[in-house]
Amino acid sequence: QVRLVESGGGLVQAGGSLTLSCAASGSIFTINAMGWYRQEPGEQRELVAQVNSGQAINYGDSVKGRFTISRVDAKNTVYLQMNSLKPEDTGVYVCAFWGYDSDRHPVNTWGQGTQVTVSS
Repeated sequence: QVRLVESGGGLVQAGGSLTLSCAASGSIFTINAMGWYRQEPGEQRELVAQVNSGQAINYGDSVKGRFTISRVDAKNTVYLQMNSLKPEDTGVYVCAFWGYDSDRHPVNTWGQGTQVTVSS
């Protein structure tokens, strides 16, 4: 079983910065990808940023140039540095994991989410 622990959400004024972190633990054999998605009530999850095998990175169009994702494999942790935050960045940020467990079974796990609120 793979577990995700998210931290770093909060309230910030527009133009400010926040850093989110997501640590994966448990029976991990390998990580294929980890990333962050934004969830708002009644809407589909939206890609914020994801780092894949070989450190290939995808960003959502709305955050390009402002957010930076990084992954530290030794810690099974992904970080999201969010700069120049806008009110429209507000939402629940959910961490996602794709990989294989120690039994070589494919795993896709989602975190509980952390609230990010940007005031104008």
